Amino acid sequence: MMLNRAIQLCRSGRSFHSATAAFNPKVLVVVDHNNETVTDASLSAVSAGNDLNGDLTILVAGSGCKNAANDAASIANVKQVLLADSETYNKQMPENMSALINDIQQKHGFTHILAPTSNKSRNYLPRVSALMDVQPATDVMQVVSEDTFVRGMYAGNALATITMKDTTKVMTVRPTSFPKAERTGAEAAVESVEGGASAGLSEWKSEEVRASERADLATASIVVAGGRGLKNGENFGMLEEMATKVSGAVGASRAAVDAGFVPNEYQVGQTGKVVAPDFYFAVGISGAIQHLAGMKDSKVIVCVNKDEEAPIFQVSDYGLVADLFKAVPEINEKLK
Repeated sequence: MMLNRAIQLCRSGRSFHSATAAFNPKVLVVVDHNNETVTDASLSAVSAGNDLNGDLTILVAGSGCKNAANDAASIANVKQVLLADSETYNKQMPENMSALINDIQQKHGFTHILAPTSNKSRNYLPRVSALMDVQPATDVMQVVSEDTFVRGMYAGNALATITMKDTTKVMTVRPTSFPKAERTGAEAAVESVEGGASAGLSEWKSEEVRASERADLATASIVVAGGRGLKNGENFGMLEEMATKVSGAVGASRAAVDAGFVPNEYQVGQTGKVVAPDFYFAVGISGAIQHLAGMKDSKVIVCVNKDEEAPIFQVSDYGLVADLFKAVPEINEKLK
C-alpha cells in the first residue's frame, strides 16, 4: 500500500518524502489548575503533546484563572494559550467543558486533544468524544507516532499498541509515564475565548478540603501505604507517624478505603490515584492487580506482609515477611 502511494505521488510529479513531512499535528492540551498554576499532572500531559512534534496549544478553563493561563504561557514549546475565564467553567463541570472543547475544535481544527488522566478529564473527555463522534483512548503511556500510542489494559497487566484512525485523536495521558514539561519563562500568546452559556445540567455545590501538612499523595516522592492488614483506621496512625518523619504521603488500598479505615482521597490503584514516587512502602497490602496498577511504576518498592505468598512480593524490590504490628513500630523507632 505504501509502495502504491509512492508510485502515485511520483506520477503526479510530487515527492513522497515532502508529502509525508507536510503533516504538522495541531495539539490541544486541556490542563487542570488551581487558578494560579497548572498541575504537575498537566505538565506531564504537555510533555506527551510535545512528543507529537506539532504546534502546541494549551486550554485553561475556569473562573478567575488568568494567573494559571500566564503560568501555562511560560511552559517550554507552548505556541499559544487559550483562556476561557468564565463562571460557566468554574470547577470544570463536564457538560460545559465538553461543549467548550467541541466549539474550540470546530474553530481551530486540532488533530489531537489531550488531558491528564484525572477525575475531571474522565468526566468531560468522553463527552467531547461523543460530540465529535470519535473513539477516545484512555491512560496513554507512550506516543509512538502521530496516530500510534501505547496504553495499559487489564489493570496494567498488559500493554496495547493502538492506531487511531479518527481525524481528531482524543485521549487522556497517564501523568506518571511522562516527565514534567519545564517552565522556561517563555511568553506564549494568551488569547481569551468567550464562554458560552451553562448547559444547566449540573451545578457545583461545595467541597471539603482536608488540611494536611504532609506531601500531596499524587506528587510525593515517598509514599507510605496501608491495606486491610492494618485492621482499623486507628492503626493507620503508625503510617502517618512514619510519613511525617520522612516527609512523605499516606496512601491506602481500596480494601482499606472500602472498610472505612481512611478517606477515599488516600486510595491508590486503578480506581484511585496513580502514583510513581521514588520510594513506595506497602504495609499490610496483599497486592491485588487493581492496586498494583496504581503504584508499580514506583522507583523502589518495599513491602511488609506476614503472608510470604502475597502478590505484592512479586513487584517489590525488597520484602519483609513479618507481623506489621511489630515491624512498623520498630521502623518508626529507628527513624527517630
